[in-house]
Amino acid sequence: MQSETIISALILGIVEGLTEFIPVSSTGHILLLGHFLGFENTGKIFEVLIQLGAILAILTIYFYRLLNIAKALPTSSAARRFVAGVTIAFLPAAFAGVFLHKFIKEVLFESPMLICIMLIIGGFILLWVDRKASKMTPKYTNVEDYPIWLMFIIGCFQCIAMIPGVSRSGATIAGSLLLGTNKRSAAEFTFFLAMPTMGGAFVYDLYKNIDLVTTDDLLLVAVGFAAAFVVGAVVVKYLLDFVTKYGFAPFAYWRILIGTVGLIGLFVYTPPSANTAAKEAPTLNAEKMLKEAMGKEMVDETKEEDEFTFHATAPLKDLQMKKSQSDPSKAETVITKQGRHPDWQIGVKSDRLSR
Repeated sequence: MQSETIISALILGIVEGLTEFIPVSSTGHILLLGHFLGFENTGKIFEVLIQLGAILAILTIYFYRLLNIAKALPTSSAARRFVAGVTIAFLPAAFAGVFLHKFIKEVLFESPMLICIMLIIGGFILLWVDRKASKMTPKYTNVEDYPIWLMFIIGCFQCIAMIPGVSRSGATIAGSLLLGTNKRSAAEFTFFLAMPTMGGAFVYDLYKNIDLVTTDDLLLVAVGFAAAFVVGAVVVKYLLDFVTKYGFAPFAYWRILIGTVGLIGLFVYTPPSANTAAKEAPTLNAEKMLKEAMGKEMVDETKEEDEFTFHATAPLKDLQMKKSQSDPSKAETVITKQGRHPDWQIGVKSDRLSR
């Protein structure tokens, strides 16, 4: 693994920690920055799994408060109502994330243009909501006093953030302010809602991609996780005071700036390739790719009932084998190019599995 890739993972982890809990879209920032850095990883798992660092940052800062809520559950109806409300608020995003997972990862995550546009649009919306909230008298100022119906509607707003560039915290904050909360409690509720939401996303994405994760992927995730944890803890500690003093307008202007710069960059800058194989994949002859990857002869693209599936990810010789049926004499090779280029899918049959 090149040192430049590790440095990129470190930079992206820092950005995750800085942006996860502020309404600027951490995923949008990471995907956009990763695009310009030429950073690629198996199944886009890095962008989701490093969120574990941010989750642990919240748990660390809010440990004693969470502990007090847990201790009060047997005797306090208010504590039980709050926990139930956060759980109910989490459910809309959970169902949307499961049913739209493939579309989000394979379509929305692959569109830097969409991210930039949503950053800009979201910036103007956040600016409008922030100014509107400043003229309103808040009805709710303590997250633990939020009614369950309010928490549920805020959770529905969170679903909009399935589109990268919208911002999970931005959507929930905007929804909270429009429903009559004050700015401080709106920001704090995003912390509580982030715990099940980000935790669930982490577990589900790991489950969906566990067979494709390589040692190199784990190293990159570990670097990004550590950076996100340290930086995220600092942000969580000071964010509420910042919001109380300055509101959300600074984040709105930042979104508009980054979205605009990103759009300009997409038209004038060609990002470096993360690896040679990815760069050459669209122009290589398919048979040459197969022979280089597997050393086997190419035959018709015919599916067999009993098969092995080989996933060849760049670099092509770094292969992973997954048994899908019982007969080791038949195999199908799938050479995939993650990213903007079309996938290669070529059938192969062999009498032996030598690699």
